[in-house]
Amino acid sequence: RRVADFQLSIASVAEDSSSDCLTQDLNLQAQKLAERLKCDAVVSEISTGPGTLNFTINRELLAKTLLQQVLKDGSEYGVRSELFSTVPRQKAVIEFSSPNIAKKFHIGHLRSTIVGNFIANLKVALGHEVTRINYLGDWGMQFGLLGVGFQLFGNKEKLKSSPLQHLFEVYVQINKAAEDENTKKLAKNFFRKLEEHDEQTLSLWKQFRDFSIEEYIRVYKRLGVHFDEYSGESFYQEKCQEVLKMLEDKGLLQKTIKGTGIVDLSEKKDLSVFSTVMRSDGTSLYITRQVSPSVDLAAAIDRMNKHSWDTMIYVTDKSQSNHFQHLFQILKLMGYDWAERCQHVSFGLVQGMKTRRGEVIFLEDVLNEVRSRMLQNMASSKTTKEIDDPMETAEKVGLAALIIQDFRGLLSSDYQFSWDRALQSRGDTGVFLQYTHARLHSLEQTHGNEQLTDVNVACLQEPNAIAVLQHLLRYDEVLYRTSQDLQPKHIVSYLLTLSHLAAVAHKTLPVKGSTPDLAQARLCLFQAARLVLANGMKLLGITPVSQM
Repeated sequence: RRVADFQLSIASVAEDSSSDCLTQDLNLQAQKLAERLKCDAVVSEISTGPGTLNFTINRELLAKTLLQQVLKDGSEYGVRSELFSTVPRQKAVIEFSSPNIAKKFHIGHLRSTIVGNFIANLKVALGHEVTRINYLGDWGMQFGLLGVGFQLFGNKEKLKSSPLQHLFEVYVQINKAAEDENTKKLAKNFFRKLEEHDEQTLSLWKQFRDFSIEEYIRVYKRLGVHFDEYSGESFYQEKCQEVLKMLEDKGLLQKTIKGTGIVDLSEKKDLSVFSTVMRSDGTSLYITRQVSPSVDLAAAIDRMNKHSWDTMIYVTDKSQSNHFQHLFQILKLMGYDWAERCQHVSFGLVQGMKTRRGEVIFLEDVLNEVRSRMLQNMASSKTTKEIDDPMETAEKVGLAALIIQDFRGLLSSDYQFSWDRALQSRGDTGVFLQYTHARLHSLEQTHGNEQLTDVNVACLQEPNAIAVLQHLLRYDEVLYRTSQDLQPKHIVSYLLTLSHLAAVAHKTLPVKGSTPDLAQARLCLFQAARLVLANGMKLLGITPVSQM
């Protein structure tokens, strides 16, 4: 039986839509309405289901209009849909990844990186102007320790060649002595000099920062991620003082008995909810996000002045939800109405991600691990062909596996990570998406790569071809829904279904051995499926491979 393309629920348009409207009444209404409607050049069949009207589009028209649209719009297919015609183009600032220099790049940072990258890709595809900011943990008492540690255990050559690893090792070493009174004193002194902008101290700190950023840029590139701005807590130390003065001037800053500065966020003004913005010694200095929102207040105000954005999105794990709630509330109390256009996109925790060498310390560990495991799988697979660059292919396929496993559920849910599950070639995985893309690509290569023009696609009448066409038709709805809630899972499940449908069609609708007309029409169908698959994958931050 043919599956209809559109369905209308009678209850949604019935005059009497109260719940006691009986099912049989709805069925009767559906039948009556169906009798009054006529088919035309577009609608070829009207039928009724339980309380519904079903419309089937003229099959030739569906194939012709849709395939023309996909091949004409190319990478903009779906984005050009009228669904987006009323959506205003906006300026968005997205802050994501944000690791701490000399500390572990933990799995939460990885998640923030791929989620933020996806949101930025989506916004850019929809025609918005996006600024990607990496807000580094590059200030605070830990730099006092790190400075002392470097003077004791540091090595200038290692700092240049592998800064992230070397600074982490130095930090671990000095931390062992952190309880020692003398070390504490030295660390305090080093940091005090840093705050007083002592030239030598500042120059060493700047090297820590600059070399780390160079290395981050190189590693992010492997992930297919870039930033427009490397900001950090160090930028806003002076501006923090201005923010505290503003809070004081507006009568929002209160002092506790201990002398800490707080802002009352309770409705009844009874301090049942408050946020600490200043330490008891009167400084907001070396304040980091973990300690207080004042550095973030300064950053938000500064970014508004600099970028005059329409929306600002922070991508961090859900343990920081309170922090951002407070931040937005304080901004509002300060009279900044744009605080309502700030958004915290939070995500759950990932358990159990380990590499063969143990826990994840650097982002590079994850990338190397995913590449080596994928290379191994490819080597032992029967279907692997000779490919030009196995290392690069393994990395791209492995990353797809990582991203799809991460994006399959709601972002806010925690999940248990599994290498075996992520890297399976069958089932709903990133490997399967890449495999489908490569297969469709090689089909195009085998059967002439010429531009398909004047193809008569009207012969695409088989149910398996229609199923692919119907699915391609829905792509813009999926993009629209994703643009509303910023959840990648809609695109993921769409692409997995598309791959399953394309695999079935590929099996049952051969190009080889068909009449030239039919072969061309089928090629056209597979090319459209591959284009949409590639578009969706790129939005998610995956680079489609053409061989594997």
